[in-house]
Amino acid sequence: MEPFDFNMYENVAGSRSAGGGYVTGILFSPSGIYPLSKVLACFLGLWLAGVDSLVQNNRSLDQIFSYEVLGLSSLQGRLSMMAFILNSLTCAIGLWFFIRRGKQCLDFTVTVHFFHMIGCWIYNSHLPAALSWWLVNMACIALMAVIGEYLCMRTELRAIPVNSGAKSNL
Repeated sequence: MEPFDFNMYENVAGSRSAGGGYVTGILFSPSGIYPLSKVLACFLGLWLAGVDSLVQNNRSLDQIFSYEVLGLSSLQGRLSMMAFILNSLTCAIGLWFFIRRGKQCLDFTVTVHFFHMIGCWIYNSHLPAALSWWLVNMACIALMAVIGEYLCMRTELRAIPVNSGAKSNL
């Protein structure tokens, strides 16, 4: 099944760059950010519920938005880190399914994680201060962008079949 092409409104901004091409900013492509942010939120919740069920842990929004939960000192912190890392793999598939452009994977990845940081800021009333939160999110950004770009580039570079059927005389 061919995924829906959310990039059909890619040049909505219509501004020309110095090289003559169109500038396509992420702010002008909500059709890619919206589903990707939903993939991040929904699958992070599913991964957290899955790892919590392994150790009979209580589920809460703190696991998604509180920077204090992520840490190596507790079992809950290590499991939350594992869920964040697994979620970056799931979101890389979301990049391939919704974005489908290798050159845009890093932009969309950073933007989605920036929105997650804004959510954490609002939830905690201040920016995350734990080094472990920043390291986990940087690792997730790197994994999501690299794996997503790999998947998208494989699709972009797939061989184009040449039909050797009926030929017309021109």
